[in-house]
Amino acid sequence: MARRVCIVTGGGDAPGINAVLRAFVHASSPDIDVFGARFGFEGLMDDETIVPLPIAAVRGILPKGGSILGCSTRVYPFFVPVPGGSATHDLGPDIVARLQRLEMEGLVLIGGDGTMAAAKRFMDAGLPCVGIPKTIDNDMGGTDQTFGFDTALDTATRAVDALHSTAESHRRVMILEVMGRYAGFIALESGVAGGADVVLLPEIPYDIARIVEKIEERERLGLRFTIVVVAEGAAPKGGVVAEIEGGRPGHLPRLGGAGARLALESERACPSAEVRVTVLGHLQRGGSPSAFDRALGSRFGAAAARLVRTGEWGKMVSLRGTRIESIPIEAALLEKKVLDPQGEYATAARLLGITLGD
Repeated sequence: MARRVCIVTGGGDAPGINAVLRAFVHASSPDIDVFGARFGFEGLMDDETIVPLPIAAVRGILPKGGSILGCSTRVYPFFVPVPGGSATHDLGPDIVARLQRLEMEGLVLIGGDGTMAAAKRFMDAGLPCVGIPKTIDNDMGGTDQTFGFDTALDTATRAVDALHSTAESHRRVMILEVMGRYAGFIALESGVAGGADVVLLPEIPYDIARIVEKIEERERLGLRFTIVVVAEGAAPKGGVVAEIEGGRPGHLPRLGGAGARLALESERACPSAEVRVTVLGHLQRGGSPSAFDRALGSRFGAAAARLVRTGEWGKMVSLRGTRIESIPIEAALLEKKVLDPQGEYATAARLLGITLGD
């Protein structure tokens, strides 16, 4: 009987997931039968949603965005709400028992730090796991880059490009809100690549006075428009991150409103400015993955299959420089990845005349 392994995607989608699935299935064949959990962790809670993934199922999916298995952020298996109350139930042991009953040798998890934390809990319960890092924010510890980031960055950069002409035509301050809860990689890199004037990051609490100074400086130079890129996790000095919805057990708060708040602050501090906000939102997650993300996702999937083949459980695949390596999942969880406010990238942005709000 062939070995059996289940693969699951935790959290939201990212361009390149299908490349990972395709590579993992191909690299596991013919010795390992791969099964996939439909719709994220929810799929691990029912035998019917753990489905075979033969090679035929992954044909033609390389350029497709999203995930052929589906994704869900509604359920975190260790904190499942009990109907009619605020209590939660830990379904982790039930999932481990189910996968063991289905004769799964282990579980491969695609996701960010929350998913890797889930992998650690599954391992503690006796289920072997391998991790594949996924986040468009590029803030996953233990790897230089995650798949999905390159595509999201390109989407954000094209949005900055597009805003230039309308900002200049109407002589407006145009604010673009991009994703980035804890780390401002999308904001900073798209701001540099797109020629933004102001970039606001979670790592640097901003002073609205610095932003007004930039707007007024450009007006004195005859440049009657300003492009601002703000990460969703950016906050003013002494303030808090803008939230749409508070966190539930096992879930982070839903962020949103950083751009709208900044617009109000800017109009109050600079009444002459006409401010508009664009929230890029889930466009950053959607669409066909870039060539880089397809290649990186494919390399991650193949590397994860090698770990399973050789029985190297408890590890996460990782990009270090140009090489694919692997590190213990626990080590990846200990490494927090954010921008250095005084690092090379931030320094380069300042030298280019970009205001970072400090």
